[in-house]
Amino acid sequence: MGDRLKAADLARSAGISVQQLRTYVDTGLLPPVERTPAGYRVFTDVHADALAVARRLAAGHGWATARTVMAAVHRGDVEAALAAVDAGHARLDRERAELAAVREAMGALPAGRLPAQGAPRHPLRIGEAARALGVKPPVLRLWEARGLLRPARDPVTGYRVYDPAELRLARIVALLRTGHHPLAAIEAVVREVRASGGTDRVADELDARAAALHRRSRERLGASAALDGYLRRLGHR
Repeated sequence: MGDRLKAADLARSAGISVQQLRTYVDTGLLPPVERTPAGYRVFTDVHADALAVARRLAAGHGWATARTVMAAVHRGDVEAALAAVDAGHARLDRERAELAAVREAMGALPAGRLPAQGAPRHPLRIGEAARALGVKPPVLRLWEARGLLRPARDPVTGYRVYDPAELRLARIVALLRTGHHPLAAIEAVVREVRASGGTDRVADELDARAAALHRRSRERLGASAALDGYLRRLGHR
């Protein structure tokens, strides 16, 4: 199977304990080990390669996926391993599409802190808010049910009331729905605007997320290359 390595040396090179190394074998993260007549585990450079690949997979996909992939490889189920890797790349693709949808939705909004747009000095009840926005009250209830809006309740009557800040958010939702943007994208925009109070910081946050997505994509690409090399070493074509 390759040159023999001491368990302590292999564990030290990875910054883990010998017990963790044994756990990695028991859970399939590393391939099975042979034993000496005295019962000691025999580690080889194949185990060192497997450990390096597992760490690359963990960096790109997380340890849960790394364990799933490596365990499948070591039990001979390469198809299951590849399916898990493909699922990770598919999740990135979905995130990229969602990010693009949010960017498109943000493009329909004015830059900077959102103006009051003639918001009233006092809270409006749902009927008044609906008329101000040019929609029907059931539409506002639907947006509330989706988590887009959070109207307060009158402490005496229990009626929904929309203060100027909430009415501004309702205007954002109405504007984006008029542009036929998907609710998932609108939810993300409202969440970010609610947190920052305007659109400038949202744009910065989206840029940061895009950069993080790029890094994760490269990490997963590198993990796939490492896995391919390991599969070839094991004789899988």
